[in-house]
Amino acid sequence: MAGEGIGSHAQDLAGKLVVLFGGNGFLGTHVAQELLGRGARLRIACRRPDRAFRLKTLANLGQIQFVRADIRRHEMLPGLVAGADGVVNLVGAFSGDLDALHVRSAGALAAAAKAAGASAFVQISANGADTASSADYARTKAEGEAAVSAAFPGAAIMRPSVVFGPDDNFINMFARLIAMFPALPVFGPEARLQPVFVDDVAEAVANAVADPARLGSKTFELVGPEVVTMLELNRRIAAAQGRRRLFAELPDAVSGLIAALPGTPISADQWALLRAGNVGTGLPGLKALGVTARPLGLFLERWMVRFRTHGRFGSSHGVA
Repeated sequence: MAGEGIGSHAQDLAGKLVVLFGGNGFLGTHVAQELLGRGARLRIACRRPDRAFRLKTLANLGQIQFVRADIRRHEMLPGLVAGADGVVNLVGAFSGDLDALHVRSAGALAAAAKAAGASAFVQISANGADTASSADYARTKAEGEAAVSAAFPGAAIMRPSVVFGPDDNFINMFARLIAMFPALPVFGPEARLQPVFVDDVAEAVANAVADPARLGSKTFELVGPEVVTMLELNRRIAAAQGRRRLFAELPDAVSGLIAALPGTPISADQWALLRAGNVGTGLPGLKALGVTARPLGLFLERWMVRFRTHGRFGSSHGVA
């Protein structure tokens, strides 16, 4: 059964139909849970709806439906958003035709939502979105913001930093590597990040859907309260696991060379984004959206228990 929302907003979306594009991923799952908890009816639109079926247990009877959809097929979009009170676009990728995905399709979805009479549209962009960026990801995210705003002037644009959570593929990726290897390379060791908690992002999205008159037509940076470097982040994860690890700080030239090669852990675009850093620039943030940002330090010790040598019987003060 769906209970109250993660925040203190109770049932402020009761009976509202929200169409969630990309609701089967990491962030989408948390956004869906927040919206369901606040009473919204959800239509999950994604290419693999079966991967979102785990959300069924979070919903009341008839509160959620799943639709197979491809945002790049623009002729499908009017039918998918028909009757919607709000539309949230979480679709994004680091490879493929990013102009088609991030720009043309985002604009087409916003136009379809506007024509359908939706009162709210939330576009999930990215911190660092910049039309002048050499990284296609950042450039197309920024151009997508413009396309959405032109088609749906009341849209709320959200630029999350690196999003962390218990089921993410960021903190957990480093945690697995640190647990396995005694020494690890660190790309961009001095690169600064301002990671944001996934449930804070989910609450921000739901708030914008619930109050488009106040929170629409604005761009928000969703960043957490802590700024950390990549090297510091790795060291904190190792410490929370109770492991002593050697971290090799890769020079930028070496990192760039590795990123330019095929089949490496980091792409050229990802390296360009990492090197530029991922912190706030002064735009309105979570506070403006009614959300109190929670730091990674609030969760890290607990999340790293399963990576310790003896699990919950181990200690973060031990050495492995």
